Amino acid sequence: MNDAPIQARDTAVASAVTSAVASAVASAVASRIAPAIASAAGKSNNQGWGFGGHCSGRRSALRCLGAAVAFMLGLAGAPTAALAQAYPVKPIKAIVPFAPGSSTDQIGRAFAAKMSDVLGQQIIVENKAGVNGMLGADAVAKALPDGYTILFGTNSTNAALKSLMKKLPYDQDSAFAPIGFMGSVPLIVAVNNDVPAKTLREFIDMARAKPGQVTFASASTSQLVSSEMLANMAGVTMTHVPYKSGPNAMTDLIGGQVMMFTADFGVTLPQVKAGKIRGLAVTSIRRSAAIPELPTVNEALGLRGYELIAYFAAFAPAGTPNEIVLKLNQALNMAARDREIQEKFASLGFEVEPGTPQALADRSRTESAKWAKAIQDARIETQ
Repeated sequence: MNDAPIQARDTAVASAVTSAVASAVASAVASRIAPAIASAAGKSNNQGWGFGGHCSGRRSALRCLGAAVAFMLGLAGAPTAALAQAYPVKPIKAIVPFAPGSSTDQIGRAFAAKMSDVLGQQIIVENKAGVNGMLGADAVAKALPDGYTILFGTNSTNAALKSLMKKLPYDQDSAFAPIGFMGSVPLIVAVNNDVPAKTLREFIDMARAKPGQVTFASASTSQLVSSEMLANMAGVTMTHVPYKSGPNAMTDLIGGQVMMFTADFGVTLPQVKAGKIRGLAVTSIRRSAAIPELPTVNEALGLRGYELIAYFAAFAPAGTPNEIVLKLNQALNMAARDREIQEKFASLGFEVEPGTPQALADRSRTESAKWAKAIQDARIETQ
């Protein structure tokens, strides 16, 4: 049997792979460690493992292929460390999993601008809304873990979704590397101005008198769960009308297409203060300094234990080098401590809370359990 064609094939394959490996090394390795690579390559050549001109013959070709792979594995740690040290060297994409104009969008863009100043590279915000934030979160979960794609997530994307959906396209608990907590904000229970109820108790009485005829909107997990919790704890039945975005839901609330909308301050407070809708209560344990005239849900209905707040946090794809995560965390915390951001969003009830990646990891576990219980107690069916 003539082995020449086989040997030629193996030699060609080895040469192609070796060339690809060498190209990948050249493009991925920072210039500061090039001498180390050259030294390592020279050592390999002295041992008879060089990549140039010695890959003829079947055995030699396969030996060269193995040497190329071993060479890459041996250098894997060094390029990662060097690239992490130089990071970032190009713009970063931050995905907001909700629509433009939402609170996540407003807060995410403000943080992105300040983080860009700290990092010396622009953070470009991209909105990818849909399925309670799942589409945007999925895009980040499947992105390269190189620090150039991050998620401005929420309690929806990183705590509640796995309890709301029958199946997620990613593992919510392991698909992300926590970067840091950004802050939290309560929600306002608001109604259309034509609804005759002037207080939350009157609105609940109306819902009790007309089971299923009172409608409420939602475009995120916090909006859905807060409304279903309210109905469940008050012992009434309301009809859910889902929306793709909070601004769209607000437009229909103002127009009277839906009767109630419970949403974060960024969406509701400007409209309440403008007199376009009527605020009935806030979903936090304590009244908000941003609108102290509104009672809490507990106060308004004589309940105990009703609380639901929305929060915002940054995540990277799992596997992102720790050095890069720490750089992003530092920039995120500097943005959170920025007086301009604090003053801009204080009127929306937003409270910043800088912290470590580990603190966010711990909080995510706690919040996931909390939201799972809230969803179960509210008897919300998985989608």
